[in-house]
Amino acid sequence: MTQAALAALLAALVAAVAYRVRALTIRGAFAAFGVGALVFGAGGWRAAAVLFAFFIPSTLFSRVGRARKRTLAGAREGPRSEWQVLANGGVAALCALASAYLGAPFGAAFAGAFAAASADTWSTELGTLSRRPPVSILTLRPLVAGRSGGVTPLGTLATFGGALAVAAVAALAGIAPFWGVALGGVAGALLDSVLGASVQALRWCAACNVECETRRHECGSITSLRRGVRWIENDGVNLAATLCGAAVAALASHW
Repeated sequence: MTQAALAALLAALVAAVAYRVRALTIRGAFAAFGVGALVFGAGGWRAAAVLFAFFIPSTLFSRVGRARKRTLAGAREGPRSEWQVLANGGVAALCALASAYLGAPFGAAFAGAFAAASADTWSTELGTLSRRPPVSILTLRPLVAGRSGGVTPLGTLATFGGALAVAAVAALAGIAPFWGVALGGVAGALLDSVLGASVQALRWCAACNVECETRRHECGSITSLRRGVRWIENDGVNLAATLCGAAVAALASHW
């Protein structure tokens, strides 16, 4: 009971601070509280360290180059919603809970899910600042900066950096082997880019004559589907990436 109470208190504190600095919406803060409480309560301080290895750098990098990011095609300005929180942290939270009862494979899966979320976030937040235009991961054709599925050399380096950062903390905390978690993180981020370039919904705003990735363009107009699957959007792709990171890390750590 003491650990559960401390977990709830720490999760509430982190969520409140994130809301205060406008990193999360109010619903996003409640979702972050749920994720944090599960992680802290099930895994203790070691699991909390892995969560922070994802959350703190990702939040800081989201604030780097904000003026440039506002001009990009796929820009998602503003605090993170509950769906974004759950897409990035939901799988890890469930794996942390399973690890408390079922052991090692789920511990590696927990770290791998956060490694994938970290790798993807770093690649997006830093890669969009690259001076070189992105190319599609599938066709290698140039893309508009900020479009899902685009890759740059800087973004690729950031992908590895995000995965390795979480993997290092997970290994130091004794949760999972370094290379297994790192491999899961890179694999998840790679899948994110592939799905973003293929099945993720790409839409068209007839009022502005531009592509976008949201059902309602920033001008307020309803958009039409141009490519991909109508119900697969960025949050769904992020969820798939963390699932992939969890599965690959668990398998790699086992072998």
